[in-house]
Amino acid sequence: MSGSALYETFARAPLAFDHGEGTWLVTEKGERYLDFAGGIAVNSLGHGHPHLVAALTEQASKLWHVSNLYEIPGQARLGERLADATFADKVFFTNSGAEALECAIKTARRYHFVKGHPERFRIITFEGAFHGRTLATIAAGGQYKYLEGFGPKVDGFDQVPFDDMEAAEKAITPETAAILIEPVQGEGGIRPVPTQSLKKLRQLCEQHGLLLIYDEVQCGIGRTGKLFAYEWSGVAPDIMAIAKGIGGGFPMGACLATNEAAVGMTAGVHGTTFGGNPLAMAVGNAVLDVVLEDGFLQDVQRKALLLKQGLAAISDEFPEVIEGIRGTGLMLGLKCAMPNGKVNMALRDQHLLTVPAGDNVIRLLPPLTVTDAEIHEALERIRAGAKGLAAEIAAAAN
Repeated sequence: MSGSALYETFARAPLAFDHGEGTWLVTEKGERYLDFAGGIAVNSLGHGHPHLVAALTEQASKLWHVSNLYEIPGQARLGERLADATFADKVFFTNSGAEALECAIKTARRYHFVKGHPERFRIITFEGAFHGRTLATIAAGGQYKYLEGFGPKVDGFDQVPFDDMEAAEKAITPETAAILIEPVQGEGGIRPVPTQSLKKLRQLCEQHGLLLIYDEVQCGIGRTGKLFAYEWSGVAPDIMAIAKGIGGGFPMGACLATNEAAVGMTAGVHGTTFGGNPLAMAVGNAVLDVVLEDGFLQDVQRKALLLKQGLAAISDEFPEVIEGIRGTGLMLGLKCAMPNGKVNMALRDQHLLTVPAGDNVIRLLPPLTVTDAEIHEALERIRAGAKGLAAEIAAAAN
């Protein structure tokens, strides 16, 4: 056998990490990297957070898996806490964001089925969206690069341009069941949806008897400075998919819904083997312990402002490299004036880890526990990377 035994579906950076400490990752050779990728917004409380480690190890010594054939006390507790902190009444636990979205899609379709309208199964989505890698979620995202080569696109998704409320309204038919949107697009290039647009979607849903679904897989769990991004607009959904940050690095997700929206999700219509297992529930509850502490989210907002102001100054200084800053909370994007892959590489050379996104953007997704000193350190590294790239551009021009 030649080469690696792994599927070649990832273009991995030539880096392997041995351990992590808060906002830092350390390679097998002992090189330290400042982690502003956060496992793509997953490591919400950084690496090796003592409260999460304690919760996981304590649970691991007691019980790992029993399946959903039995009651799981940690699941009931985490479900209640999520419902108490949000619009939701009901929660279904999954292992990933894609599974949470699948559950959200099925919940919306099933709602109309039990209401006597099985013909209402179509969902309106928005260009630039990323909802996962299953056959249904790549169809919902609608991006050709993820759909190509996997046979006929799963039916039931009607895509309209990003933030085009007129197009969304025109796309509504007697077969429409729901509207699905990320309050802040992550993969699509850190694009927040304006509050007025979310209000318009809510109004359209009320008017046409549709369900409003939010995908907060990337922007949820404190990432924007509130527990969920929709809280900034005050426009609540009927169904919401979450994942990433809620597990702090442990694989887990959830689908949240109102009692009304979840009316069709009765015994036997949906399931999961691993979803809601005791290990995941111990960690999810530990994450909420920290994120819901008094003052924690206010501090995220304060640190976000510090980072955003620093980035704006670098953008002003090197507009030939970074043409603008976008995003909210600790979910920020550098809109690049040159290929974002080149900027990402320059930052990695400065031992700063970031994540490329659509629309030629670099994502900055540090742990919510990042310190002021680490923000200043990251800004210094970004400035050094931008300065080097600007010098390259100047040299090429001469």
